[in-house]
Amino acid sequence: MVRKKVYKREFILNAAFEVVSKEGFQAFTARNIAKHMGISTQPIYLEFENMVDLKCQLLTAIHTTLEQQYFSKRITDDVIIDLGLNYIEFALQEPQLYYALFVAENQHGRETYELSYRIFKDKIVGSPYQELTETRLERLHNGVWIIIAGFAGLMSSGVIHPTQEQLITQLRETIHYLQEHPNPQSLLGKD
Repeated sequence: MVRKKVYKREFILNAAFEVVSKEGFQAFTARNIAKHMGISTQPIYLEFENMVDLKCQLLTAIHTTLEQQYFSKRITDDVIIDLGLNYIEFALQEPQLYYALFVAENQHGRETYELSYRIFKDKIVGSPYQELTETRLERLHNGVWIIIAGFAGLMSSGVIHPTQEQLITQLRETIHYLQEHPNPQSLLGKD
């Protein structure tokens, strides 16, 4: 009797992660994931209710990986600068996944923003930033995010090549400016 091969959730999630990392979310289909695994689509639908379920679980797994592998590294004495440097490092080391999550048009942009803001708020606990109002925190997050996304994009495309010290200086200046000039009319947050 021939033994049936069983494809567990983790194996399918890993394959989905590899597909998205290499080709982006536009390639996130049952057929592409199955092809990558060398199987039919049936095991995917046996393990997950549907592709929405698989995508939600994949995003959760990606977010956990990002937090553990990138956003938890301490580099300086400032948690926001560390987040910025870690975000840029992620963009440079995983350019396809970075593009899929943060650049390409997709249906989960709000989730990605909320992940970024949640990580930001988690990281500032115990720092002087914790004393800021919610409005000022959101403006600080958004302002820094715009700067680091710009650096990440320009660096990953090879347009600029700043040193880590230059990045740290720019992030410090940005943080200082955003704290000294809270603009209630700014696109960087709600009033």
